[in-house]
Amino acid sequence: MDGKGRILIVDDEPQFAAVVELMLRQEGFEALLAHDGLAGLRTAFEDKPDLVLLDIMMPRMDGWELCRRLREVTEVPVIVISARGRESDIVKALELGADDYLVKPFGATELIARIYALLRRTGFRQASSARPLTFGNVTVDLKRRRVAKNGEDVPLTPTEFRLLSTLVRGAGRVLPHRYLLTEIWGAEYSDQLQYVRLYVRYLREKLEDDPTNPQLIATEWGIGYRFRSPDEAG
Repeated sequence: MDGKGRILIVDDEPQFAAVVELMLRQEGFEALLAHDGLAGLRTAFEDKPDLVLLDIMMPRMDGWELCRRLREVTEVPVIVISARGRESDIVKALELGADDYLVKPFGATELIARIYALLRRTGFRQASSARPLTFGNVTVDLKRRRVAKNGEDVPLTPTEFRLLSTLVRGAGRVLPHRYLLTEIWGAEYSDQLQYVRLYVRYLREKLEDDPTNPQLIATEWGIGYRFRSPDEAG
């Protein structure tokens, strides 16, 4: 396998998939191809790619279902690549667990940049529970359940800490409102947007230098929240 990693392309358009495969191979990645959702699911299980590029409209199993089923068993990074560029499609993909969304057509430079950025974030997430993480003047130690700002401990309620740890583990990634509500409060609260908005405000008041101009917890309007990665926050 090439040193940069193995990427699975799941797309039912052979010519488009071949072009993407060439882009990846020229960059030094190994590329795997699947031309429908079921074949993509099987390849993902058997070959364990480092990242999946996933179309939506496909025979046998569409991209929505494939993304959902991947997320049931793996944290492999997923970039949806689709000609469908409506905001509702992007939100749906993120809610199903996709990490990024790229609208066709796109160029090699943008695709490769998105892949590198996502692989960096994934490496960070995999290590995030093992060591303290620093975001500007804020340090988060998930293992010891401690948070400090400017070296001073910051007391958090259990709910505040659960929300913060979820945001930190997804640092650099947009986490939809419904995902956060389901993770922190349960599926029955998935429509209670005021819950997550209130607790994001609590976290900002405790962690941000200026809660009205947040630098750690960014609002992605109409979608959810994104905790800035260490590089951004630093």
